Amino acid sequence: MIEPFQYEFMRNALIAGIVLSGFAACLGPFIVQRKMAFMGSGLAHAAFGGVALGLLIDFSPIITALFFTQLVAFLIVWLEHRSKLSSDTIIGVLFSTAMALGIIFLSMREEYGADAFSYLFGSVLTITFNDMPLQFFLLLMAGIVGSGYWHRWAYATFDRKSAEVELGKKVRSDDYALAFFIAFVTVFAIELIGVLLVSAFLVLPAAAARLVSRSFAQMTLLTFIISAISVVVGLISSYHLDAPSGPCIVLAQAGLFGACFSVGMRRG
Repeated sequence: MIEPFQYEFMRNALIAGIVLSGFAACLGPFIVQRKMAFMGSGLAHAAFGGVALGLLIDFSPIITALFFTQLVAFLIVWLEHRSKLSSDTIIGVLFSTAMALGIIFLSMREEYGADAFSYLFGSVLTITFNDMPLQFFLLLMAGIVGSGYWHRWAYATFDRKSAEVELGKKVRSDDYALAFFIAFVTVFAIELIGVLLVSAFLVLPAAAARLVSRSFAQMTLLTFIISAISVVVGLISSYHLDAPSGPCIVLAQAGLFGACFSVGMRRG
C-alpha cells in the first residue's frame, strides 16, 4: 500500500491532493446544497480559456486561468441577478464562449499539444516541491478569508429569505464571494485532475457525504474524509494499474459514492 509513496513525485501528488481536499470540502457542500454542480463544470471549462491564453503569451497558465475564471464567476452571478435567465443558461453561454476563446488562443500557438493535454486531463504526478509553496500560500489565504463567510453562506443556503431579511445586501455580496472561491479552488484543482474531471472532484465527495450526513457540519467533515481517501486510493490504483491518476481519483470517489448510497438506503 505504501510502496508508491517511496517516490518523491507520488508524495508531492499526495500532499497536493490532501490540501486541495480540505478546500474542496469547504465548498463542495455548498455546491451540492445550492444545486450549483453545473457551475463547477462551467468554471472548469472557462478556466481552459485562461490556460490557453497563458500558453499563448508564455505566462503562467494557472495565474491567467485564475483571473479568467474569476471574471467568468463574476459575470455568472451578475447576470443571474440582473436578467431573467437561469443560472445554468448563463453558465452555458459563458463557458462556451470561454472554450471557444481557448481554442482560438491555442490555434495561434505553433506547439501546444503536450501542455494543453496536461491541463485537460491533469498532471498531478508532475507536481514538484517547488510548485507547492505558492499554491499552498494562496489556498491558505483563501481558507482564512473564506472561513469568515462560512456561517453566512450556510445561513443563506438553508433559509435564504430569512438571511435576506437579516443580512440585507450582504447576501448578494456573499453570492459573489462564494462564486469567486469556487473559481479559485477550481483553477488549482485543474492542475491536479484536469479540466474535464474537476467538476466531479468538487461534487462527488460532497454528494456522497450528503447521503449519510445528519448535519451540515458533519457533511463538511465527511466531504474532506471522502475526498482525501479517494486521493490516496486513486494514486495507489494509478500506480499499480499504470493508469492516469486523475480518472483513478474520480473513479475512487464514484466508488465511495456508491458505498454511501448503500449505507443511506439501509438507514432509510
